[in-house]
Amino acid sequence: MVAFTLSVIVTVAVTGGVLRYLKGRAPGTPVTWGEAMFGAMVVFFLMFWVYGVVPHQWLTWADNELNWRSDKLFVGPGGILRAQAQGGSFPFTITYVVIRDLVAVLIYGAAIGGNVALWSMVQKRGRPGAAKPVERSSFGRPLVREGQEGAGA
Repeated sequence: MVAFTLSVIVTVAVTGGVLRYLKGRAPGTPVTWGEAMFGAMVVFFLMFWVYGVVPHQWLTWADNELNWRSDKLFVGPGGILRAQAQGGSFPFTITYVVIRDLVAVLIYGAAIGGNVALWSMVQKRGRPGAAKPVERSSFGRPLVREGQEGAGA
């Protein structure tokens, strides 16, 4: 549990560091060779960590300390997911290995979602926000206030 928790903490810390750096850096600032190499190293490390280490630590924890094996059946709260083969009403058998693997898939899904979100934030930073919509009359023409000729056109 300690290794899995620490791997998640490292992920959050590195991602937070990247976000903090991006917030303080002005868009359009030229990147030096050293900054580019360091940034590439951080991105490579973060991808290696999120897609390799974190799922591995989860699978190791589930196999060893939680003892989730293929012969251990998941029946749910009150036995509502007990398989028909074991006298229940659920149509198929669910083992703890299936639950373990589903959690690993969720880790990968969260990682790829975070990856896309982070790259989107990097690409969109520095862009102006959405323009305020121009007030229009009931005929669909832009309303122009006195003294602001051409402001709405």
